[in-house]
Amino acid sequence: MNRTELYVKRLYKNMNIYHPYQLMIGTVSKKMNLSVTFWDFTSEITLYKGIYKIFINERQSEQQQWQDFGHEMYHFCHDHVVYDRLHESYAEYGESKADYFAYHFCVPTFMLQQLDEVNIHVITTMFNVEFDFALRRLEMYQNKILSKGVVM
Repeated sequence: MNRTELYVKRLYKNMNIYHPYQLMIGTVSKKMNLSVTFWDFTSEITLYKGIYKIFINERQSEQQQWQDFGHEMYHFCHDHVVYDRLHESYAEYGESKADYFAYHFCVPTFMLQQLDEVNIHVITTMFNVEFDFALRRLEMYQNKILSKGVVM
């Protein structure tokens, strides 16, 4: 496992989250004592007077909300930077890292490894993510397995 996968595994195990059915915004935010508000605007995270708050767009599907939450969790866990004040290329780099983290946060490798079968249908239903997100995550997982010469 790479650093991101190990980090996510430790994070979830510290919260006693071991199964896909436990992966919900309410469950994770409660265990992390993190405030989440649903609103009409784009999803984001803010820090005000030392308190982090995640805002999730309430008009999106439940799957997109979970994916956005995973993206914002990268900023909460790793990235305490205000991108509005940085050079655009650095901001894009940080956002791409948050996107990569979201794939692993929303569909953790250690949970995929516990499954008898891993396919698009399993990922979309068990992890409650959109088809395109599941497809990219499956590609990432299969590429990792193929690069290690492991048969699925």
